[in-house]
Order: sequence, then structure tokens, then C-alpha cells
Amino acid sequence: MISRLSGILIQKAVNQCAVDVHGVGYRVIVPLSTFYELPEAGQPVVLQIHTHVREDAISFYGFHTEEEREVFQLMISVSGIGPKLAVNVLSGISAGEWVRAVAVEDLKRLTGIPGVGRKTAERMILELKDKAVKLGSDATPPGDAQVRTVEQMREDALSALVNLGYKGSSARDAVERIMKEAPEPLPLDRILKKALRVMAG
Repeated sequence: MISRLSGILIQKAVNQCAVDVHGVGYRVIVPLSTFYELPEAGQPVVLQIHTHVREDAISFYGFHTEEEREVFQLMISVSGIGPKLAVNVLSGISAGEWVRAVAVEDLKRLTGIPGVGRKTAERMILELKDKAVKLGSDATPPGDAQVRTVEQMREDALSALVNLGYKGSSARDAVERIMKEAPEPLPLDRILKKALRVMAG
């Protein structure tokens, strides 16, 4: 199986590109997130590849980052989600946003992606939430980026509580209180559990 292509970009379109690798041209299907990162034709390019094998065809799906490919592979592991829909999802949301949306069960964000209905979004969350949480924690950056991560955690927690039906002002007060009292940054699931206890009391 091909897992990576490094060569010269021959041509590109919104949903696919062609890469010359030592005289062999490979047609690669790409999401918009990857298309935006492609260089101009004639320039070197590196793509992370998922090789999809069917009885009648072998297709290559290319991604700018390993995280995009991992998210794609997670999605197609779910019954009813094929490569076409997974590419469509990554054309409507970044890999990082998808990870956060699944981790906090943000149905509104997921169903806002064209082609993703409520049942599909619920299936993603049911089957992939734990993996999304782990993927998100593995990707947590060190150093100065930690500040942005904490801020994003605050917004994700607030979004999750609002989606559960809590008023925005009450949810924000609870999240702010939890994060202020914590001696160190908490993972999203603990913030939500503590906030729910505060709001229930």
C-alpha cells in the first residue's frame, strides 16, 4: 500500500490533483483543506496517502498532514461513512475542528457540514468520541501554544454546555469558575463534568 507520495505536482483541481513520481503520474483525490495547501503546478509536493482498494478500482486519497489522514481513516471506519463523504467532511471543516466537535459532541457543528445529517453525526460521536479525545490530547502543543489551547478548551466547553441546553451566561460563569479554581489546565471532559455539577447545584 502507498502511504506517501513525494514528487512534482502536474496539475490540480478543486477535488483532485496529479503527482509525477519518477515518471509515473498518480491521480490523487484531495479535500479542500489539502487543495488550499497545494503548490503551483511544476513545484515539489508531498502528500500523505490513504490507498482505498475496491474490487473494481484502487483510489488514492491525499492529505496535507498526517492528522488529516488519521481523521479521514477514523471516519471511514464508521459504518455508512465512505471515502467520498469523509473527503466532503474535511472540505467543510478542518481536522482539528472535527476532532473538537466529536470530542465535545457538537452536533450543531457537525450537521452544519454539507452532506452530514443528524444520524451520521450521532454515529461519528458514538463510535469515535473516545478516539477523538485521545487524538486531541496527543496533538496538544507545548509552550506558548498552551495558552491558545486553554482558550480553545474554554470555548469548546461553553459550546458543549450551550448545545446541551444551558444558558450561555450560566454556562460561561460555570466554566470560568472551574478553570479559575483548577491548579493546572484540565482536559475538556473534566471541565464539563465539574461544570455540570456546579450548574446542577
